[in-house]
Amino acid sequence: MERDVQFIGQSTAFLDAVERASRAASVRRPVLVIGERGTGKELIAQRLHHLSPRWGEPLITMNCAALPETLIEAELFGHEAGAFTGAVRARAGRFEEADRGTLFLDELGTLSMAAQERLLRAIEYGEIARIGASRPVQVDVRVVAATNADLPLMADEGRFRADLLDRLSFEVINLPPLRAREGDVYELADYYGRRMATELEWDTWPGFTGEAMAVLEAHDWPGNVRELRNVVERAVYRWANEHAPIAEIVFDPFENPWRQDGPADARSEVPPRPDGVRADPMPQQSKPVPLPEAGAGLRASVEAYERGLLVDALDRHRWNQRRAAAAIGLSYDQLRHCMKKHRLSEGHKPSVP
Repeated sequence: MERDVQFIGQSTAFLDAVERASRAASVRRPVLVIGERGTGKELIAQRLHHLSPRWGEPLITMNCAALPETLIEAELFGHEAGAFTGAVRARAGRFEEADRGTLFLDELGTLSMAAQERLLRAIEYGEIARIGASRPVQVDVRVVAATNADLPLMADEGRFRADLLDRLSFEVINLPPLRAREGDVYELADYYGRRMATELEWDTWPGFTGEAMAVLEAHDWPGNVRELRNVVERAVYRWANEHAPIAEIVFDPFENPWRQDGPADARSEVPPRPDGVRADPMPQQSKPVPLPEAGAGLRASVEAYERGLLVDALDRHRWNQRRAAAAIGLSYDQLRHCMKKHRLSEGHKPSVP
């Protein structure tokens, strides 16, 4: 398969979902793919198509949430000229475009009840009618639908047609979130890191430090694989030394220590850490930095005291590096330099000696 359609992972939960998709590929029946954002629902749809007898025919994708409700039916089923204001010429819909192939409907739970009714007829009888047309046309389309909504609950509440859900659920593939895919964070981080290094024309791939990889594996990944790819590629792109393992991970590129919007009380709060744990509104009380032992050389004493100041500032500000830098009169880059000098990182928080 193409480079951007590869499945990376070795966890049992992930491989079971891929195997289920592979087995369902040869059957003409509809398939429903359930998963959080960023788990690879569209990749599963592509696998279902490319491994099916329809692989040489069109794979048409439509995001049901991307269009207003008034245009969904026209987009799906097409329209005749003059069917509504602005319809100056006839247009085929996605079903006709996907004839003999596969139609992937993402964000299925956002469809209106009227569109659901027409979709049911199209799946049940292979029959559609353009808006404004007097006669239906036959199409041969395999439907793969995806959502992160609880469709059975929506059906119980009357917000989704139960008969359409029954028709779509011949096979249901549940994609596991990344936090449930044991061992796959390392595989994915290495894969996307190597790709980014190649794009940047690095001669070697230095990998990540143990501390950086521990931070990646400890993250909850609410955005799943899509979020991990962005974080890893950003880390590689920002790293200045292609011969040293990557040690800095930035989960939130929007974090702005100079932001002045919002109430004054909110501005005084420490921003949440990347792992989702929020710090106390006020820094912890500073602990006295111990003086070096008597008899130590001048250079060793200065180094030890400087390291103690750094650790104290970072501890007080919950390892928010920009705030710690401001507290001790350094720029962010100067603090980063000192942290590297004393081998301090977010993944390794030593106590003050």
